[in-house]
Amino acid sequence: MAKAARHRDPPSLPVRLAVSWLTNALVLAIVAGVLAGVTVANPGDLLLAAAVFGVLNTMLKPLLRLVTLPLAILTFGIAWFFVSLLMLVITKDAVTGFHIYGFWTLVKATLIVWVVNLVLDLTPGPWQITGSRRKQR
Repeated sequence: MAKAARHRDPPSLPVRLAVSWLTNALVLAIVAGVLAGVTVANPGDLLLAAAVFGVLNTMLKPLLRLVTLPLAILTFGIAWFFVSLLMLVITKDAVTGFHIYGFWTLVKATLIVWVVNLVLDLTPGPWQITGSRRKQR
């Protein structure tokens, strides 16, 4: 019985997607709250930006990281910072109510996203069930 109590089935795909979406919304809300140059028109635009950002990070970012691997090796990973920055650029261009004003604000926003994701990776919580945060058993 103790062995069965330790083993739990992973959360369903819809649950993992919902947690990922809400986590992205939290990260983007933090960025908008910290940086005056990042604005979100309304909560719906924040949720839409979180969905777009999540899809880009799931589908496009891994491909771009693979393509830029040689450059990332030569630049000690700095090239991948610009891949992450590009995910925010595409998100702001795709969602009309989500704005990032200026290149340096975009750089700061990318750094904040990175730091918040690092903190989430190290902090236990429901976000641990998605993506790279998912614990291997």
